[in-house]
Amino acid sequence: MSKSKLRRKILNLRKKNSNKKLSLNSHRIYRFLKKNKINFKNVGGYYPCNHEIDDLDMLYFLRNKKANISLPIIRENNQMDFFEWTNKDPLKINKYGIAEPTLGKKIYPDIIFVPLVAYDDDLNRLGYGGGFYDRYLEKVSKIKKIFKIGLGFSYQEIKKIPINKYDKKLDLIITEKKIIQ
Repeated sequence: MSKSKLRRKILNLRKKNSNKKLSLNSHRIYRFLKKNKINFKNVGGYYPCNHEIDDLDMLYFLRNKKANISLPIIRENNQMDFFEWTNKDPLKINKYGIAEPTLGKKIYPDIIFVPLVAYDDDLNRLGYGGGFYDRYLEKVSKIKKIFKIGLGFSYQEIKKIPINKYDKKLDLIITEKKIIQ
């Protein structure tokens, strides 16, 4: 199945399941990060939309553990950067309908929470098709290594994601039920 057909199928499934109150366990994720000595001083998150799994509670939890939280801003030429954000800071809606910070300090995250359309157990991710995260990760890999954590619902798992040379593998995938590494 092509990426676009797969994307439509999973997005429809996600919309149908949006009334279920599935969520991440912030304490379990925090314990995992600590146990595995994963640096989370600077965390890149996302503001959930389009029935994505909500990472805001996790971001607030990590902020209370003294992490710097950042959200992406999409710039010209489909480039993306992360900027410091707290839940007291204003947001604006970009041309894609996604909330993003209005100002702040540019951050290079140590870990980044990546939204998923679909995933497989080989840590491959299917996104929305714009390549924003893949381009960002490629650009920043020249500066520092970022630990990439995909966030999604368990029902978004498929047997095999079709990938190409531009797709970046994740380091970890977290759902409401399990952690894949």
